[in-house]
Amino acid sequence: MPSKTFGGAVFGIEAITITIEVNISGGLNYFVVGLPDNAVKESMLRIESALNNSVFHMPRQRIIVNLAPADIRKEGSAYDLPIAIGILDASGQIFSTKLDKYLILGELSLDGGI
Repeated sequence: MPSKTFGGAVFGIEAITITIEVNISGGLNYFVVGLPDNAVKESMLRIESALNNSVFHMPRQRIIVNLAPADIRKEGSAYDLPIAIGILDASGQIFSTKLDKYLILGELSLDGGI
């Protein structure tokens, strides 16, 4: 089942809420769509290492991460944590009905620390 979390971006002097949707389905590979920069694309490697070095695991399925709105450039590593939480929720490793009530920002270290 798709998961939805929220992060943030700065556009000029405006703070904008970014919706992070994660869908897990049959297949392999990770895809990040919605105008991510290289740091955001590389976040999937940090997330995989962080999850595997903690009590969780990275699903071995196709993971699609959508960052909306698509016309805003997403930069930096602050999307690591909301994407990771979205993956954990979509894969059934955590269960929360309140993810839509929080704005989540944070970079993950390779050992799973925030």
